[in-house]
Amino acid sequence: MKFKEIQEMSSDELTTKKRDLRQESLHLRLQQQSGQLEQPSRLRLLRRQVAQLDTVLSQRAKKMETK
Repeated sequence: MKFKEIQEMSSDELTTKKRDLRQESLHLRLQQQSGQLEQPSRLRLLRRQVAQLDTVLSQRAKKMETK
């Protein structure tokens, strides 16, 4: 998912997407602990996507505070 796509999403969509990514991250970490994880790079990608979502959400919150 590109950053431009993230910026175009609504706040509700961002929150839902963030929850889904965190859930997937949890499942991948459990697989990693049990030695069944096939794509370890996927964890890093998920962390980055969650951070991007957090960034956009916090930028929007700051905009709303200043208005």
